[in-house]
Amino acid sequence: MTKEAEATKKEGSRHPLDPLNKAEMDQAVAIMQGSDKFGEKMRFVKIDLNEPLKEAVLNFKTGDLIDREVFMILLDNADGATYESVVSLSQEQVKSFEHIPNVQPSVIFDEFFECEDLLKENPEFQAALKKRGITDMDLVTVDPWSAGNYEGTEEEHNRRILRALTWVRGEKGDNSYARPVDGLIAIVDMNKKELIRIEDHEVIPLPPESGNYAAKYIDEFRKDVKPLDIVQPEGPGFEVDGYEIKWQKWSLRVGFTHREGLVIYTVGYEDQGRVRPVLYRGSLVEMTVPYGDTNITQCRKNAFDLGEYGVGMLTNSLQLGCDCLGEVHYFDAIVNNAAGEVVEIPNAICLHEEDSGILWKHVDFRTEEVEVRRSRRLVVSSIATVANYEYAYYWYFYQDGTIQYEVKLTGILSTAALLPGKTSKYGTLLAPQLYGPNHQHFLCVRLDMMVDGNNNTVREVHTEAEPMGPENPYGNAFYAQKTLLCNEKEGQQIIDPLSGRYWEIINTEKQNRMGEPVAYKLQPGENILPFAHPTASVSKRAGYMSKHLWVTPYERAEKFPTGDYPNQHPGHDGLPKWTQANRSIENTNVVVWYSMGHNHIPRLEDWPVMPVVNMGFTLRPSGFFDRNPALDVPPSAKHCHD
Repeated sequence: MTKEAEATKKEGSRHPLDPLNKAEMDQAVAIMQGSDKFGEKMRFVKIDLNEPLKEAVLNFKTGDLIDREVFMILLDNADGATYESVVSLSQEQVKSFEHIPNVQPSVIFDEFFECEDLLKENPEFQAALKKRGITDMDLVTVDPWSAGNYEGTEEEHNRRILRALTWVRGEKGDNSYARPVDGLIAIVDMNKKELIRIEDHEVIPLPPESGNYAAKYIDEFRKDVKPLDIVQPEGPGFEVDGYEIKWQKWSLRVGFTHREGLVIYTVGYEDQGRVRPVLYRGSLVEMTVPYGDTNITQCRKNAFDLGEYGVGMLTNSLQLGCDCLGEVHYFDAIVNNAAGEVVEIPNAICLHEEDSGILWKHVDFRTEEVEVRRSRRLVVSSIATVANYEYAYYWYFYQDGTIQYEVKLTGILSTAALLPGKTSKYGTLLAPQLYGPNHQHFLCVRLDMMVDGNNNTVREVHTEAEPMGPENPYGNAFYAQKTLLCNEKEGQQIIDPLSGRYWEIINTEKQNRMGEPVAYKLQPGENILPFAHPTASVSKRAGYMSKHLWVTPYERAEKFPTGDYPNQHPGHDGLPKWTQANRSIENTNVVVWYSMGHNHIPRLEDWPVMPVVNMGFTLRPSGFFDRNPALDVPPSAKHCHD
């Protein structure tokens, strides 16, 4: 038995949802490489825990032995074939190995650098840059954009393509996005590691100004910023055991995958002596950024940041005092490179508490008695850098049973260049000859709900005015109209803020003290629909964007709204495909998919680095408790005074 296998056996009682550790990943790779199925030119695209069935997880007891399994996606550069495999660590064998035809797996992180190095050494690419007065390859940066699928050509079907765009630094370390090389596109085959062609359109001069923002470039900082320290003299209020977190009445687990990054599991809230489940699994499952610019360099920029890349492999190592404040606990994460070697991400997930204002308050003006409680929330967060953009993901857990999901968008605009004196209808001029193209950000979160049990139903709720008449003589009455969503067609909804629309996930088998089904409601935050035409490539490939809510019955294989392999896929996969069956979604294990969009018309204030923009949604108890569950939060006597 190998050392890795011995280490795995010793940890046989680990929780079934614990992410793979280094020993397990090394063992899985060794088993695969020792198999006769492993080819000489095979590369590891992703290596993750093969999550057990929900029933096995919910029935697990500490000390139970489990069969830890590993799920892999492999790419054979020899012929471009894609394979899925499951490896059993306890049995030390490849349990399954299947060829998945006609797909391209996500871009491997190694390919980012391989693409750039290949182009910098290519005479044709060098000649195209020289024509623009660029000769110092050390100052050239290449962003390998996914190629999408536009014309259904043989090239798109049979070759593994990256569509590379180029920028130039003015000096080592400065902001290259200030100087886009517009009109130049390189199409690269990453299986053969060769340049397919250079698309050389118009020579547009580099914008003249730098766009530097780092501290070393700032001449003078504000002098009136005083220290603001978060101090918890008695330590944090949360407890961590492995990947399990307990905080006040909340309990949950965290996990991490190559594609999704941060995952939240088995969320429950203690009420009347028992932990009541709310959410089995929650994670961001896709993010699509369609650009709205007709510029030849910009018009095919449509990134699927999870499906075509994977935010797990792009996750930051967080820094105390910068990304998180206070008494912080970090969770490390691991991903893999193309050789199957472990890549460690220290401090990939941050856990801390923070004050969030007033929880509840009332002043009895007759007696002058004041009761006020301050709200505290538990924060679980992670941040990923996807080339120019940063996406920060936050799960907030509040004392009153509320769960909030928030995404903070920051980073740098993916810029474009203009001829002197020109402007663009489809973007905002940021500096002379430099503009930020209009674009949108669409994110889809998958919520495997478990509101007080496994069988749930979703109902739409909006507010209607009672017509004038004998029952409403003064014209002031209005009421909440509630409609059960019985099938997948009815479960496809869009927001309607003017009617106050939200959706309740209810459990008809459990009633509150008023005899109503217990429920959590999903309240939308900022949102929008895509402006891309329904026949546009991105609309076909990211059909989930057309609705804000999708509800499906749980199916283990249905994990991602654009399908398992959106890279170079022509589209119509994932949610639009599955929901054609119009399955029942009543009184079953429902999965709620919430899609949210941010419409980004760039501002001057977004340059050279963007202040944070927030978007998200809230899961709020709605008859889940019999009364305010935060009545027992003690007064903040230390900080309240006359």
